[in-house]
Amino acid sequence: MNGTDADRDEGRRGRAHGDSADAMGEDATVRLSVPDMDCASCAGKVGSGLDRVDGITGYETHPTTGRVVVSYDAETVSEADLVAAIESAGYEVADSDGGGTDENGGHDHGSADGVWRSRRAKKTGVGAAFLAGGLVLEFFLAGVDPELASVLGEPLSVADALFLVAVGVAGQSIVRSGYFSARNLNLDIDFLMTVAILGALAASLAFGEALYFEAATLAVLFSFAELLERASMDRARDSLQELMDLSPDEATVKRGEDTETVPVEDVAVGDVVAVRPGEKIPMDGDVVAGDSAVNQAPITGESVPVDKTTGDEVYAGTINEGGYLEIEVTSAAGEDTLSRIVEMIEDAQSNRTEREQFVERFAAYYTPAVVVFAVLVTLGGPFVLGTTWPQAVVNGLTLLVLACPCAFVISTPVSVVSGLTSAAKNGVLVKGGSHLEAMGAVDAVAFDKTGTLTKGELTVTDVIPLNGNTETEVLRCARGLEKRSEHPIGEAIVQRADGADVAERDVEAFESITGKGVQAELDGTPHYAGKPGLFSELGFDLSHVHATTDGGVVTRTSQRLCERNDCLNLLADTVPELQSEGKTVVLVGTEDELEGIIAVADEIRPEAAAAIQRLESMGVERTVMLTGDNERTAAAIAEAVGVDEYRAELLPDEKVAAVEELVEAFDGGAAMVGDGINDAPAMATATVGVAMGAAGTDTALETADVALMGDDLSKLPYLYELAGEANGVIRQNIGASLLVKAGLAVGVPFQFVPIWLAVLAGDAGMTVGVTGNAMRLSRIRADGGTAEASER
Repeated sequence: MNGTDADRDEGRRGRAHGDSADAMGEDATVRLSVPDMDCASCAGKVGSGLDRVDGITGYETHPTTGRVVVSYDAETVSEADLVAAIESAGYEVADSDGGGTDENGGHDHGSADGVWRSRRAKKTGVGAAFLAGGLVLEFFLAGVDPELASVLGEPLSVADALFLVAVGVAGQSIVRSGYFSARNLNLDIDFLMTVAILGALAASLAFGEALYFEAATLAVLFSFAELLERASMDRARDSLQELMDLSPDEATVKRGEDTETVPVEDVAVGDVVAVRPGEKIPMDGDVVAGDSAVNQAPITGESVPVDKTTGDEVYAGTINEGGYLEIEVTSAAGEDTLSRIVEMIEDAQSNRTEREQFVERFAAYYTPAVVVFAVLVTLGGPFVLGTTWPQAVVNGLTLLVLACPCAFVISTPVSVVSGLTSAAKNGVLVKGGSHLEAMGAVDAVAFDKTGTLTKGELTVTDVIPLNGNTETEVLRCARGLEKRSEHPIGEAIVQRADGADVAERDVEAFESITGKGVQAELDGTPHYAGKPGLFSELGFDLSHVHATTDGGVVTRTSQRLCERNDCLNLLADTVPELQSEGKTVVLVGTEDELEGIIAVADEIRPEAAAAIQRLESMGVERTVMLTGDNERTAAAIAEAVGVDEYRAELLPDEKVAAVEELVEAFDGGAAMVGDGINDAPAMATATVGVAMGAAGTDTALETADVALMGDDLSKLPYLYELAGEANGVIRQNIGASLLVKAGLAVGVPFQFVPIWLAVLAGDAGMTVGVTGNAMRLSRIRADGGTAEASER
C-alpha cells in the first residue's frame, strides 16, 4: 500500500489540455482497470503520467476500485497512448476481463486469493526463506557462520550474504516503485522504503557495522505487508465486483422462430430476448410474452419476487424465478439500470466527504513532518539520547517506515466504498460518500405525501354531480381537463373516466395552474379542475351549491337562493367530510357553473408508520410531512403514519421554504424524501435528497443524492442506520490509525519499536485493520436482522 501525495487526491479530475474536446476533434471516454493503483499516491503517479500526454481533456482516478476514467480527443491521442502513459508511471493496465499481472507484483484481482499466487508473492517467499536462513546462521549457529569475503575492509559472512540475497529478491518491486515515485516527485511509502533499504546498506559500509539484517527485514516484511494490504483491498473491491457480475455476459435472442445465444454487447435496443426459468435477465426491457415471478433483490432490494406479465418492466441482473419470459430490450448494454448503478458508485468516489478532505490536508503535513523528525532523531540521537550511530540510523529508518500515513489515508475511502456497495446490494443507491456521511448526521426527515407516505396509486372514490349534471358528464369534463396533466390525481381521474367509457371532448389551450389545478377549453368553453380555493378565486360561493339534477343552476354571476334540503355547503360539510376520510377533493366547472366534485384517495403504505417509528427510535429528532393537499386530508394521513408534524396546502416554493427552515433549525440538517421529479426543488434544498422508486427512472437517478430503487419506505431506516455506522467506522479508523502511528513514532527514539514492528503494525497491520473494520458495513441488512441500530 502506497502513501499519500499532497498534490493528488483520490478521484481527482485531471486538468484540461488546451481547447475543448469538441473543438479539437472527436471526444471519447475510456474506463481503464489499473488494479495496483490502490491509494492516493498511486493515483498521483498515474495522474503524472497522464499529464504528460497531449490530447487528454480530463481524467478521474479511483484507487479504491482500481479504475481510471479518461476523456480524450480521439484524433490526437489513442487508447494505446493512454495505456503507455499509465505504464510509464509503473502501473500495469489490466486486460478487459479485469485480470492481468505485472512484474511489479501485479496479480489477478479477481479475488483476494490471487494475491498469494502472484509473482511478487513468490519472490517474497523466496526472500523470506533467505532471510530465515540468515537468521538461523547469525543468531543460532553463529559459530558456523564463516566469512565469505571482505567489503571495504569489513567481513561479509554467509548470513550477511543470505540477507543481501533476500534484499535483492524481495526488494526488487519496492525499489522499482521507489524509482517511479522519485521520478514523479512523490514522497510516498515506496520512495521512503527504498531510501530506508538503500540507507541501511549504505550505513553498513559507512559505519562498519552490518545492517544487512535490517535491510532484509525491511524488504521482506514490507513486501509481505503490501501483499496483505492488497489482499485486504481486493476484498473491499470484491463487494463492487459482485454487483458488476450480476449481469450475464450472454443473451438468448429470438431470430424469427429460432433463438441465438450472443454476447450482450451484440444485443440491440428493440431485440427480443428469451429468458428461461432460473436464468438472469440480461438487459433492461419490457415483457412482451409470458408470466413469471422475478427476483428483483439485486436492483430494488425486495426480498419477495415480483410477478411480471406483458407490459411490465424488468431489469438486467434480476432473476427469472419460475416461468418463461420474452423481453423487448429497451436499454443497450452498459446503459441499463445495473450498469448505471455500478458506474455511479465508481464515480461517487469523486464526491469526497469532509473527513476525506481533512485527511488529505493532514496527510500533506504529516509525512514531511515525520521525515524531518527522522532526520533529527538520526543526527541528534547520539548527542541527546546517547545512542550509537548505527542505532541512530536504524531509528531514523524506522521512522521513515512510519512516515507514510497509509492506513490513515485509506481509512475513509475504503469505508465509503464498503458502505456504498452494501447499500446498492440492498436496493439503495447513494451518489457519493459526502451524501452517506450527511445522511448519518441528519436530525430531521421531511416526507412528501403522495407516492412517498402513500402508494401514489390514486383511485377515484366519489363523483358528486352538481347543478343538474350527471356523473358521466362530470367525468367527461374532468377527463378532458386532466388528460394532459402529469399529476397522479389527473391520471386517476382519466383512468376512472376511461373505465366508464365516457365520450371524448375537444381540448385546447391546456394550462397547469401551479399548486391549484388545471384549465383548458373543452369544445371551445373554458373549464377548470382543481382545489376548492381555485373556484373561490373565480368568485363561487361554495357555501350554497345546488345538488339536485332537476335542471336548477347555481352560477357565479347570479347566485340563486335555495332551500336547505336542496343545497350543499361544500366548505362546511361536503368537502370537510371527504377530506377527513383522507381523500383529496377536486372541483370541476366553468367560469360560471360548478359542475361536480370528484374525490380521490391514496392508500397509505403499510410500512410507512413502522419506518417513521424506527427512524425516531434511531435518533431522528423530527419527522415532518409536506404536502400540497388540504389541511384535513393531511391531518388524517399524518395521524395514521405518526409523523411529528405536517404542513398542508403548500405550493412548490413553500415546500422549499419549509425544507430550508428544517435545515437551519437542526445542526445535522434535514433529509427530504420524495418521488425525485415533482419534489426535485425541495430535495435539492435539503441536506440530503432521497428519491423513492427510482429503478428504471433516469430523472430520479440523476437528480437525487440517494435513490431508493424500490417503492419500499422501510429502506429509509436501513439507510440511516448504515450511514450512522459508516460515520462511526470512519471515526474509529481515523482515530486508531493516528494513535497507533503516533505511539510507534514516539517509541522509536527510545528503542521500544524495532523496525519489523513498525512495518507489520504501523503499515500492514493498521491497513488490514481499517479495511476489515470497514467491511463490517456489509453485514447491515435492510431488514435490520444482522445489526443493531447505530448509537448516536
